[in-house]
Amino acid sequence: MNFHDTLLERTAPERQQLLCIPIIQSALAGNIGREDYLAFLQQAYHHVRHTVPLLMACGARLPTRLEWLREAIGEYIEEEMGHQEWVLDDIAACGGNRAAAAASTPALATELMVSYAYDTIQRGNPVGFFGMVLVLEGTSVALATRAADTLQQALGLPRNGFSYLLSHGDLDVEHVGFFKGLMDRLEDPDDQRAVVHAAQRFYTLYGDIFRTLRADGARLAEVA
Repeated sequence: MNFHDTLLERTAPERQQLLCIPIIQSALAGNIGREDYLAFLQQAYHHVRHTVPLLMACGARLPTRLEWLREAIGEYIEEEMGHQEWVLDDIAACGGNRAAAAASTPALATELMVSYAYDTIQRGNPVGFFGMVLVLEGTSVALATRAADTLQQALGLPRNGFSYLLSHGDLDVEHVGFFKGLMDRLEDPDDQRAVVHAAQRFYTLYGDIFRTLRADGARLAEVA
């Protein structure tokens, strides 16, 4: 079995726990309000704006033996530049306050996930950051386009209020193939363990953002 398949197998329970979070299921059924969607976008802004700095930090910390992975990070950076602005544009298109969202403080769950990403790079094995890539891109492919289509119809919001979700649902199909190729080139057991461990943690941390959207950062449910 190649490493990418092993990674998916080892993280399947955490992935399923994320997908079963009530507010995610409600969104897929079109049963959330505009304020819930705006709350999601605001927290998305607070972690998406760190994507490029995190990629840069990861690339800087990689050892010489992973020069090929550093080059791949350059491609990721080019793709991810400016995506936080898409989120703010969606907020404005849906009637939210763009400036207020940009000036807001992230929820506890969002801040913790971002902090853990930086900590993984600086304190642990920087390759572990790709566990976060798996979680965010994999979740986007599984949910983004479907959720955007359902919510637009249910909430009566303009199509340009879903540019972040729609672009990531489509873009990340290609990214997942690129990601798979990178993971299958990881041969060092320590690198592989770092990615698995981080992915398991990021599924929980990212899930907590959804678990707490309606509670101003107070966790609503324990992981099953």
